[in-house]
Amino acid sequence: MSPAQVHTQRAAVLYGPKDIRLEERPIWPPQYNHAQVAVRATGLCGSDLHYYLEGRNGDFAIQAPLVLGHESAGVIVSVGPGVKNLVPGQRVAIEAGLMCQHCNYCESGRYNLCKGMRFASSAKTFPHLDGTLQDRMNHPAHVLHPLPDNCSFEEAALAEPLSVLIHASRRAGLRNGQQHSCLRCWHYRHSRQRLDFAKANGFASQTHCLTIAHKPKTYEEQLRTARENVSQVLATFQVPDGFDIVFECTGAEPCIQMSIYAALTGGKVMLVGMGTRNVMLPLSAAALREVDIQGSFRYANTYTDALSLLSSGGLQGIDKLVTHRLNLEDTARAFELLARGKDEDGNMVIKVMINSR
Repeated sequence: MSPAQVHTQRAAVLYGPKDIRLEERPIWPPQYNHAQVAVRATGLCGSDLHYYLEGRNGDFAIQAPLVLGHESAGVIVSVGPGVKNLVPGQRVAIEAGLMCQHCNYCESGRYNLCKGMRFASSAKTFPHLDGTLQDRMNHPAHVLHPLPDNCSFEEAALAEPLSVLIHASRRAGLRNGQQHSCLRCWHYRHSRQRLDFAKANGFASQTHCLTIAHKPKTYEEQLRTARENVSQVLATFQVPDGFDIVFECTGAEPCIQMSIYAALTGGKVMLVGMGTRNVMLPLSAAALREVDIQGSFRYANTYTDALSLLSSGGLQGIDKLVTHRLNLEDTARAFELLARGKDEDGNMVIKVMINSR
């Protein structure tokens, strides 16, 4: 009896900082309640970039070779036993988190907080769960979401970062009519260009680029600088009392400090970004003005809404976020491009999409 044929596929594997290798790996048939997906598009994320540059993302350091990528979509190639909602040839968005489905958090709909969560491309758990920068992957069927007919693979890959925004907005209780802001910072060489892009394409109604004169040396100087910067922002936006909700999307200490001062009395700060591990906060400024500080971690039950939004035509200019497209074999070059923020011709880099065959 001849041995069963073992099929192989390519994967971009991270071994350490700036050490990505294209490998041939075996791909096995999908197991019970799993489907095999041919990955068609993967957007590179800031957390992926941290792993590439540093071999870690915050507290999570890689302990073994890891396939990055979690903003993805593809086509069902085959399904395992027990799968009834998917068929070969069906296009899907890939939700990267695998929850236990049995704990209190999962049963209450907050599966993003599941203590048994394993997230593809994250080094938080070990053994690590490989991400989507590979030609094919086997994945649980319940986190593969069928695409609307008019939703492209690249748009579907954007459902993952859009889910982060949807979840944060739900956590904040965002309603029509509220004045809300998103504090975001970029490398000083590219800030103005990115803000102009956001405004020109309808992603922001107003923008303000702060001038960074020097780096504060003491905690007192940090907080004084944060107050002064916020005064400039509020004056520019003509909201002297501050914003109902401030979405802090960087995880950078100066922006987190600013976010508390930017919220109005009785307002709310939503911490979305992940970055600085320990932060000096003006807690008295929050407590005395009853500014609520809330965290928002990843997402839960958002993909249906995200895909509906992406296919509705209501997110004008969303396709312009994808500025560069490369193939799987060029993954290392794609990360270097993302790290620089500009390509060889001086064009701005926002979202890099990796296309697999």
